[in-house]
Amino acid sequence: MKTQKLNAVQVWKQFEDVMVPRLNLCLPDRAVYSHLVRHSRLEGKRQLRFSIAWLSAGACLSKVTVRPAVRRLAGHGALRLLERSHAGHLVELYLPDEIPHLWSNPGDPGKPAPAPAPVPKTLPASIEEIDFFNTPELRQAIHERERGRCFYCLRQTNWRFRCLDHVVPQARSGRNSYRNLVSCCADCNARKGELPADEFFRQLYRERTLSPTDLAGRLHALDALISGKLRPRLPKPLSDRTTGRL
Repeated sequence: MKTQKLNAVQVWKQFEDVMVPRLNLCLPDRAVYSHLVRHSRLEGKRQLRFSIAWLSAGACLSKVTVRPAVRRLAGHGALRLLERSHAGHLVELYLPDEIPHLWSNPGDPGKPAPAPAPVPKTLPASIEEIDFFNTPELRQAIHERERGRCFYCLRQTNWRFRCLDHVVPQARSGRNSYRNLVSCCADCNARKGELPADEFFRQLYRERTLSPTDLAGRLHALDALISGKLRPRLPKPLSDRTTGRL
């Protein structure tokens, strides 16, 4: 399927200036998206069939890192999985100006939306029912709760190098609750994979990334997270609507 010739400079500017900060893309997400677009849309093709091994080699990332990055990009609406078989993954790639929620006027892209996606009009009555993953404002609340540090290795992070991680992976029915989401560096996000969080902490300790004191503190923080003691500060409109139930 052929598409019209693209302005690659404009695509790259929209990717760096709008898509990356608006979707809070971490380094693996950026590398995977860039490589896929390079071999699809910049070649005049909307669809691309690839193997994880090919994508891993091309993006200079491990297979363990590439797989969740593809899933995250699909969740953001940057690509759509059409088919998965022994022949590989068949996806349809979308450019930044084709992702409607990035723009103030989806029918006339070119101007970034002035604010993060609005809080839904109909909201759960309790913080326990809120999906913290699919709204930029609420994802940011999780990042702010960790105060600029990776929940796992405690390294300092910034918006270019951080991700949200499901403590219990989605593949194991992990929810998008504040009790199951943490802010972490891209490296820990890739390495943890589907490991239980406590096992990953002990792995970091064996590698001497965490000290004995750090390990004890991280396990305590994990218990506090699961028990609901690490509540993020909610954006004002959401906080107002759930007053009395938090």
